[in-house]
Amino acid sequence: MIQMQTFLDVADNTGAKRVQCIKVLGGTHRRYAGLGDLVVASVKKSLPGSEIKPGSIIKGVVVRVKKSTRRDDGSYVRFDKNAIVIVDSDGNPKGTRIFGAVARELRECNNVNYMKIVSLAQEVV
Repeated sequence: MIQMQTFLDVADNTGAKRVQCIKVLGGTHRRYAGLGDLVVASVKKSLPGSEIKPGSIIKGVVVRVKKSTRRDDGSYVRFDKNAIVIVDSDGNPKGTRIFGAVARELRECNNVNYMKIVSLAQEVV
């Protein structure tokens, strides 16, 4: 469960390292985001010389959450840390590589561009 003020790791090679969620997209009074949801975030830490500077506002897709998520077969999946992948306005990932595992739930999301995130990921859990 990601909500406002939540700190997240960035799981791609755009240069941003740590972001803070400032809005969960998808509804007027939407409070929480889960796997595959879009969030607006502020960059808090980034690599020196990267195109994404601290303080810039970005959109990202949640790919890992600490809160366990129930699957249709009755099993649960959870990760060690919360993480997002930075996307552009069309929903395409900005980075060319994605680090760490990505949840399988991104395949079932309605947005077709998330398949690019799944195909770039090192591991799909």
